[in-house]
Amino acid sequence: MPTIKAAVCREFGKPLTIEQLQLDEPGADEIMVDIKACAICHSDISYAEGIWGGALPAVYGHEAAGIVSGVGPGVTDLAPGDHVVITLIRFCGHCRYCDRGQAITCEEVFPRDANGPITDAEGSLVFQALRTGAFAEKAVVHRSQAVKVPADISFPVASLLACGVITGFGAVSNTARVGAGESVAVIGCGGVGLNSIQGARVAGAEPIIALDIDDGKLEATRRFGATHVVNPASSDAAAAISELTGGRGIDHVFVTVGAKAAFNGAIPWLGRSGQLVVVGMPPSGVMAEYDPGTLAGLNQRVLGSKMGEATIARDIPALVELYRSGELLLDELVTATYPLEEINEAIAAVNHGKALRNVIVFD
Repeated sequence: MPTIKAAVCREFGKPLTIEQLQLDEPGADEIMVDIKACAICHSDISYAEGIWGGALPAVYGHEAAGIVSGVGPGVTDLAPGDHVVITLIRFCGHCRYCDRGQAITCEEVFPRDANGPITDAEGSLVFQALRTGAFAEKAVVHRSQAVKVPADISFPVASLLACGVITGFGAVSNTARVGAGESVAVIGCGGVGLNSIQGARVAGAEPIIALDIDDGKLEATRRFGATHVVNPASSDAAAAISELTGGRGIDHVFVTVGAKAAFNGAIPWLGRSGQLVVVGMPPSGVMAEYDPGTLAGLNQRVLGSKMGEATIARDIPALVELYRSGELLLDELVTATYPLEEINEAIAAVNHGKALRNVIVFD
């Protein structure tokens, strides 16, 4: 049982503490990964702040990449030395949802869901948050959570593929299935929103309208593929959208932030047969409203998109190829890297809107 250094959340809303913990050896269908990079996702911050509840103490971090250092006897497709991206998507491969290609809603209950691999010095369980617990030197995960990636892809870049990229890009390509010439609006231009913009660009959407209340973020969206930008705080967003779409409204609106106003404000922007895709997650209990008569009368849809409905064995290698060809920008998403000991500073920078993705790196 190795000893690992990890960032532990002991109280919601309090700084994380760096502690020495114990990590189980991998079970039959598990792998151990030496974590080399773990990006900070807003979901980690939201859980650490307690807006979705959860068990404590906990190790967060779920957007990670590293090197396989051990495998269980049932693992045949990964080996020590492999470079991998590890995700929170844990699936059995044979339940009703996995058979339908919807591994992100797998109904299997895994032993590690109740009895994770991390314990403290006294032997008490430390929650493996988001099934990963990668703000740590090592992680033990089910083999379904990992995808091998080429060794020439840097670990900070590879880590982004675990969540932010597949969530934003996949919402466009898998959930909405945006087609060439269809109009797209993306509300919220952080890391996930930028990847929705990239997905729309790769799909050939036109126009691609970025909306955010931060002018700095809006300016950055042009590099990733936005054709137009709108700040709803300083301009009439409805009028701008009407003008840009010839009065028809938007075919696909992606809400990548967890703000109630964004969900309520987006539906009136939809055109006939338009789709609102819910990507961002608000705090528990936040409710949005819509007019069902209009929704039915205009043949509109509201779709949820979890992790971009990713099939990671298919989508992550495809995204790697897009990155290698220059069509997918990833290096540009990494704002800064920090050692584990500075994780609270890295989180603070994200909370202050100073980062797209800050990444914790390990030697």
